[in-house]
Amino acid sequence: MTQDRGGALAGVKVLDLTQMLAGPYCTMMLADQGAEVTKVEPVDGDPTRHFGPFRADDARKDFGGYFQSTNRNKKSLSIDLKAPEGRSLFLGLAREADIVVENFRAGVMDRLGLGYETLAADNPRLVYAAIRGFGDPRTGASPYVDRPAFDVVAQAMGGAMSITGVDARSPLKIGPGVGDIFPAALAAFGILAALHHARATGQGQFVDVAMYDGIVAMCERIVYQYSYTGRAPAPEGNQHPILCPFGTFPASDGAVTIGCPRDPFWLELIDAMGRPELRDDPRFTTNNDRLAHAAETVAIVEAWTRPRTKAQIAAALDGRVPFGPVNTAADIFADPHMAARGMLVEVEHPGSAAPVTIASTPIRMTATPGGVHRRAPLRGEDTDAVLAGLGLAPETIADLRARGIVS
Repeated sequence: MTQDRGGALAGVKVLDLTQMLAGPYCTMMLADQGAEVTKVEPVDGDPTRHFGPFRADDARKDFGGYFQSTNRNKKSLSIDLKAPEGRSLFLGLAREADIVVENFRAGVMDRLGLGYETLAADNPRLVYAAIRGFGDPRTGASPYVDRPAFDVVAQAMGGAMSITGVDARSPLKIGPGVGDIFPAALAAFGILAALHHARATGQGQFVDVAMYDGIVAMCERIVYQYSYTGRAPAPEGNQHPILCPFGTFPASDGAVTIGCPRDPFWLELIDAMGRPELRDDPRFTTNNDRLAHAAETVAIVEAWTRPRTKAQIAAALDGRVPFGPVNTAADIFADPHMAARGMLVEVEHPGSAAPVTIASTPIRMTATPGGVHRRAPLRGEDTDAVLAGLGLAPETIADLRARGIVS
C-alpha cells in the first residue's frame, strides 16, 4: 500500500500525541481522509504497541492488532518531550501544524510548556483538541477533572450501562469501546468544524470533548425519557422501550433482529408470518397499541422466528421488513456486503509472513475517497524524515538520537 494518497483532508497537518483508543481513533479518522498525521510517541514508544493480539509467527512484536487497527495511515516521530531540545522540536512542528490532538490528563501539556495558549501564541490558526474523561477546565471545570478514565468508566457514568442488560440488577458493558470511539468521532467532527472556522478567519481554537459528555449525548434518549416521565430508564433486554416489535428474536441457528418502528412494516411482517387475522386485532393496530401489549407482540414474532433458520427468515423478510442476522466476526468476513463495500482491508504486518485484516473507514466520498493506504508505523519510523522537514541536518538528527532525545 502506498503512503501518500489524496483525500478530502490532503495537506492538513496533524500532530497526534494520543494513546490508547479514543485519541488514536479520532486521528485515524482524519488520516483515513488524507490528513498527514504524525504520531508523536515517547522515545520508548506508545505503550499500546505491546497490546495484542499478535500473529503466531511474529517474533518481532513491534506492535499488535490493537495498535495496527487505529494507527494506520500515520507517520511516527519518537521524541522526548520532557527534554528541552525535544520540547523545542515539538514547538517547531506545532508552528507549521493545522491541528494538535492529545488525550493526557488536564494540565499535563501545560506543565510541559506545550499547552494550547503556548502553541497558539506562535500559531494563532492552530486547532488544538483534547479528549479527556471529564473535559478540560478551559470549557467547564468538572469536579472530576483529575480523574483518569477509560471506556468502561465513560459507559458507566454516561448512562449506557444503566440501559444495557437484562434488568436493572445486571448492568452490562457494551462490547465495543463506545466510551472511547463515540467521543473520538465527536472530537473529529469538532476538529473539522474548528478547522473550517480557522481557514475562514485565521483564528484557531481549543476543542474539548469529555468522554462522559460524549456518552450522555449518545444516550440522549434517557435524558428526555427521564425529563418527560420522571422515571429513570432501566435495561430493556433486547427489546425497545418505545418501539414494538424492535429487537432480537431467536432463530433455530442463532438470532435475528427485526424492527417495525412504523405500522406499515408491522403489516408486512404480519403477511410474512402468515397471520392476516392480526390486522384486525386492536391490540396491534399501532406502535403504541403493540407497546401496550409488548409481551404478546414479542411472543407472536418469537413463535414464528424460533423454528426457522436465519436464512429462511431472511428469505421471508428481505426487502419488506427491517431485518438482520446477529453476525459473528466469521459471518462478517464471509458476508458479500463486506467485499462489495471494501470494509475489510489487508495490510502488511512487520514480522508476519502474511498480511492481516483490519476494518476500513465507513465514510465514503465519490470525489475524494478515503481509506486505508498504509499499515501502522514502526516506532520512530519517520523521525528522520519529519525532522529533516524542519531543516535539521542528518548529523544533527544522529546526535539527537545518540543522546536519547529522539529515536
